[in-house]
Amino acid sequence: MNLKQSFGLLLLVLSTLTSFAQRKGYWDQKVDYTMEIDVNEQTFQYDGKMKLKYSNNSGQQLHKVYFHLYFNAFQPGSFMDERLKNIADPDVRMVTNIGTKEKPVRQSRISVLTPDQIGYQKIESVKYRGSEVAFKEDGTILEVTLPSAINDGETVEFDLTWKAQVPEQIRRSGRNSKEGVAFSMTQWYPKMAQFDEFGWHLDEYVGREFIAPFGNFDVTIHINKDYVIGSSGKLQNPSEVKGYVKNAKIKTKNNKATWHYKAENIHDFAWAADPKFVVDSAKSKGGVTVYTVFLPTDKEVTDNWKTALGLATEFFDFVGERFGAYPWNTYTVVQGGDGGMEYGTATLITGGRNLKGLVGVIFHEAAHSWYQQLFGINETVDEWMDEGFTSYIEEVANTELFEKPTARALNPIGSAYTSYFRLAKSGLEEPMSLLADYYNTNFAYSIQAYSKGGVLAEQLGYIIGKQNLNKTFLNFYDIWKLKHPTPNDFKRVAEETSGINLKWYFNLFINTTRTIDYAISKVSEDSIELVNKSNFAMPIDLLVEYEDGTKELFYIPLREMRGEKPAEDYAIYQGVTRTVLTDWFWTKPKYSVPVKKRVKQAWIDPTQRLADINQEDNSYSK
Repeated sequence: MNLKQSFGLLLLVLSTLTSFAQRKGYWDQKVDYTMEIDVNEQTFQYDGKMKLKYSNNSGQQLHKVYFHLYFNAFQPGSFMDERLKNIADPDVRMVTNIGTKEKPVRQSRISVLTPDQIGYQKIESVKYRGSEVAFKEDGTILEVTLPSAINDGETVEFDLTWKAQVPEQIRRSGRNSKEGVAFSMTQWYPKMAQFDEFGWHLDEYVGREFIAPFGNFDVTIHINKDYVIGSSGKLQNPSEVKGYVKNAKIKTKNNKATWHYKAENIHDFAWAADPKFVVDSAKSKGGVTVYTVFLPTDKEVTDNWKTALGLATEFFDFVGERFGAYPWNTYTVVQGGDGGMEYGTATLITGGRNLKGLVGVIFHEAAHSWYQQLFGINETVDEWMDEGFTSYIEEVANTELFEKPTARALNPIGSAYTSYFRLAKSGLEEPMSLLADYYNTNFAYSIQAYSKGGVLAEQLGYIIGKQNLNKTFLNFYDIWKLKHPTPNDFKRVAEETSGINLKWYFNLFINTTRTIDYAISKVSEDSIELVNKSNFAMPIDLLVEYEDGTKELFYIPLREMRGEKPAEDYAIYQGVTRTVLTDWFWTKPKYSVPVKKRVKQAWIDPTQRLADINQEDNSYSK
């Protein structure tokens, strides 16, 4: 390489670093928790105390702060209880049928909890800068009024003490799960609410998900010596507790063992405990130690967990290479909860599954280590980015590591497209930008968040090119890891990576329920006529096979893109001539593709990534 080439490369690197920069003015609050809790396993209650360091980087004074008290949702008359009573299709895990099979009557399980079954977090005291301050509990929100403001750039300390009761297991948190786990401890501590450019996030807990500031955790748990814990963070004293080290010398006081955990740069901390838990572990090639903590109910279950552990280590290596390195050195998969839910460096899942189901839920929750644990996405606002991108990673990894088909699917998330089409034709679809708590049905929420969000990602690859999509995920990682990005931040990275304007795509697919519908309307000796039957314009790939056996791929960009995607390396395009045509206006419903030979067959979108809701008219055969 000569000097001129070297200088040119340096300029390219510098311009790239300048282009892929964080948005100007971005800031984050920071929290550091030091907590100690003393558990009474007989009453399912515990006493807690916390020292919280809170750093204000907002550029303004704060005169109040807020905490979440999630356990308070598990009380008759709560927001969550009333939502279960009034939504058309309540979560089946959270209701019981008190009617008949023919005439079901769904009853909220929260509504019948007795005083010794409910959940609560009762705050006893709050200190600010060492002095007692006023506070008010309001449902699942704790409001703390400050006698003096927290100034910009200032770090202050809060001290909290509280008493809590673990509710009967209904949603995520709880005791005595259906699988027999004693403690599933999620959303278990007074959690500092998120404050950012959009203000305080003070959503009542009605069953959806979360957002919180990043910080460090130092957690000490005192519990009966016979219990084994699986948790977020890294265990600091494995030789003093049960389950992690052979011939451990368990240290006890009042018949209790002490478990000490630390974690850095996470925004949620969870754990589960049971006397019957067993622990297994393995290390990925990239150095991530994966722990599994589960109930060995029979040989098949134990074998499934063993196999899943090996696949989990492969998962972290694969996803780390494809979407950015996992930044922590441990990850713990714990049997507990009511399905699967992600937390900082850990997940709680149900464990009595067949191998496919167990691997699937582990892959999904581990994928959340990127979206939403590594990127602190606001799940209450942008649930589709959290669950949708996670589902996308899950399916890509599942295809690569578990199913391992001999011929790779052109679209690895085809099942998500099928679900989205079902929603789009149901009449129940609502805009994907709707706040997660406010969907009229769980049916619409689930498909919007998990399926349509994944479709957005895969279809983005159709627009900007598969290689550019892969680069976008990695560039996004470099810029936004361990921060709180928004969907617009992801869009901007995709635009900078590809050189394509994407405002139209993100706006229409997220903020409206418009659908895509193209067709081949007419084929003649010298042209193929395409028609956009919908109000959602997209670029078009049209693969044509001529009667002489040759093939040609016509690529028609949209004017709004202000650019073109590069040629893609799909096997079906090998040896195929690619012709780029004049861009198509979204204001013009028809487009004529010129051909110079007799057409035998033609296909719109042969890679099956265009979310066209009616594909019966997308192909032609003479």
